[in-house]
Amino acid sequence: MEELVGLREASSGSPVTLQELWGPCPRIRRGIRGGLEWLKQKLFRVGEDWYFLMTLGVLMALISYTMSFMVGRIVRAHKWLYREIGDSHLLQYLSWTVYPVALVSFSSGFSQSITPFSGGSGIPELKTILSGVILEDYLDIKNFGAKVVGLTCTLASGSTIFLGKVGPFVHLTVMIAAYLGRVRTKATGETENKTKQNEMLVAAAAVGVATVFAAPFSGVLFSIEVMSSHFSVWDYWRGFFAATCGAFMFRLLAVFNSEQETITSLYKTSFRVDVPFDLPEIFFFVALGAICGILSCAYLFCQRTFLIFVKTNPVTSKLLATSKPLYSALAALVLASITYPPGVGRFIASRLSMKEHLDSLFDNSSWALMTRNSSPPWPAEPDPQNLWFEWYHPQFTIFGTLAFFLVMKFWMLILATTIPMPAGYFMPIFIYGAAAFSGAVTHTISTALLAFELTGQIVHALPVLMAVLMANAIAQSCQPSFYDGTIIVKKLPYLPWIRCRKISSHRVTVEHFMNSAITTLAKDTPLEEVVKVLTSTDRAEYPLVESTDSQILVGTVRRAHLVQALQVESPSWAPGHKCLQDILAGGCPMEPVTLQLSPETSLHQAHNLFELLNLQSLFVTSQGRAVGFVSWVELKKAISNLTNPPAPK
Repeated sequence: MEELVGLREASSGSPVTLQELWGPCPRIRRGIRGGLEWLKQKLFRVGEDWYFLMTLGVLMALISYTMSFMVGRIVRAHKWLYREIGDSHLLQYLSWTVYPVALVSFSSGFSQSITPFSGGSGIPELKTILSGVILEDYLDIKNFGAKVVGLTCTLASGSTIFLGKVGPFVHLTVMIAAYLGRVRTKATGETENKTKQNEMLVAAAAVGVATVFAAPFSGVLFSIEVMSSHFSVWDYWRGFFAATCGAFMFRLLAVFNSEQETITSLYKTSFRVDVPFDLPEIFFFVALGAICGILSCAYLFCQRTFLIFVKTNPVTSKLLATSKPLYSALAALVLASITYPPGVGRFIASRLSMKEHLDSLFDNSSWALMTRNSSPPWPAEPDPQNLWFEWYHPQFTIFGTLAFFLVMKFWMLILATTIPMPAGYFMPIFIYGAAAFSGAVTHTISTALLAFELTGQIVHALPVLMAVLMANAIAQSCQPSFYDGTIIVKKLPYLPWIRCRKISSHRVTVEHFMNSAITTLAKDTPLEEVVKVLTSTDRAEYPLVESTDSQILVGTVRRAHLVQALQVESPSWAPGHKCLQDILAGGCPMEPVTLQLSPETSLHQAHNLFELLNLQSLFVTSQGRAVGFVSWVELKKAISNLTNPPAPK
């Protein structure tokens, strides 16, 4: 025990120890110690989200880089096998086709055997979840391993299947964010906050994009545009902080692995900076945007129509229901056969990987001028310094192969989107038509910024943005986005946008489309009548009114609570002697109605409320009286009637 030698200076009898007396500068040390305690409290109070988001960004960067590293090794092994197999066309064809067919069928079979939620992009389902709908087990951590393995096999199939990484990786990131959120909730003992969870999921979506493209700015904007209809600026920093951590770590790993000398953009370009474009060229940028917008409408319509055909056709629907790996193998065989290099693949640069496709298409050289006076030979394998050789054919010319590539990839991409396996669809459409086409297909503007972050140059910012805006103006007026179209085909519960912006649409009020067939329970309702209502309906909750005559809405009562309360009361009540007020007074919980609609509320106002607050239904009251309710069903029908008015009777 320390010996007490006196009292503290200017204190009322507080003792001081020898250690404190002999220690140098005791007041300064106490001040530093107090400052550190204050800093610790501040960090832990404000920094919970910071630690969570930094962990999420760094972890997903490690997973993304590891996946890319493994995929690169598998793709190189495939190229080595194809190159070393010999001159036999049969063996070359088999080595070119069997490899991706095996990977695709394994990807589909393995992921679907673990969980049916691992297939596809994942973004349409995430949009549905963020709109307030609960999709059971979709964000469960057990889906993570299935999606990682399946996505790795999909990417390893190379340019034969021509699918990407972005969508599934966004799904993976959101799964990890949901899991970390549950861990944090258990560790801190806090109750689960739905609003807080949605904020973190939107930030996680930004991390998913940023750790694929090393593009934090476009990752945040893309997640806002695609994932949420309303976004709180207060949460802006979460997305940027997590995306920056992820993008920084992703590129830092490339430096550590001696792939890059320093942190740079993924696809470096060397466009002119002094005079990047002439003024008249802006017209051609806008015209190109219009062409991409029209082409995107055709692509979205054909893709959605073919997806519906595959799901409704007796043969393909049976294959998808009973043997998904077989359907995947057949689709992969068709795509791999077309991309066989000595065949049709010679005219679509099929030997290039997706990264090499972008590297060659971002080349700042005039291929037409370079081939005017010479005919470069087709090399035995792609030359990293002259990737444009893959696009040249002496009979087709550069323009012929590029046009043929656009025609073939149009329907090949559509076929690839029907394969039930983890796969991203953004990267292929970005390669197909860069910022304008991919922005029109996804209904986003952030693809323009993504192009700048990918290339590291922003000198074409204005014309590229004008092209993207033109393409979006055409696509959004004609077709739903790729993700909304998938929601429609899969029949996921999702509230559509009000595309009709005519003045007359603002005159549509809740009174015109609400459901007036509302079943209310009054406090003076006899218990036998309550039992009849419960047995004849299956609603999860019932509106509670003050009395049968007044119909003044005072709250709601859940079906489960009513059933439980009636079971407790049943031995002690006789018919005609007790009413609902008695079991409410006995402890059956009643929930207040904090938000309700008026019959004069416009459709646009009701739609905004449902989207902003992620609501499923609202009661409609007139002067306090319950007169109906509005759910997603009524809203969807009203929006559909605006877009496609019913024929007059």
